Amino acid sequence: MSHTNVVGWFEIYVSDMQRAKNFYEAVFQFGAFEDYSFDDEQIMGFPGVENGAYASGALVKSDGWNPGRGGTTVYFNSVDCSVEEKRAVENGGQVFSPKHAIGGHGFVCIIQDTEGNLIGVHSGQ
Repeated sequence: MSHTNVVGWFEIYVSDMQRAKNFYEAVFQFGAFEDYSFDDEQIMGFPGVENGAYASGALVKSDGWNPGRGGTTVYFNSVDCSVEEKRAVENGGQVFSPKHAIGGHGFVCIIQDTEGNLIGVHSGQ
């Protein structure tokens, strides 16, 4: 079985879908989310989910799933993660760990989104 990416899907749990959508759209400046909601579950897929060439996922608001620290950390790609770090603060997020080098593998920063989740941003510069 051949994979272009070992991660097939991720979910970031939220308590306020509109606030979370606004945050991710402002910080990463990508296209519109895809609405995959059903029953009482709100699911907003990140752009490119149908492409299949890379891992994607969704913001999810559902009973029994809560946002916050301590779970899996998802890393988003970037050209220079200090740009997203700045946008996160401007859009209601916080810097948990500022941009720093990770040896010969580039740079990362960890930011807290508006829902309390920690997410990483990785860049080559």
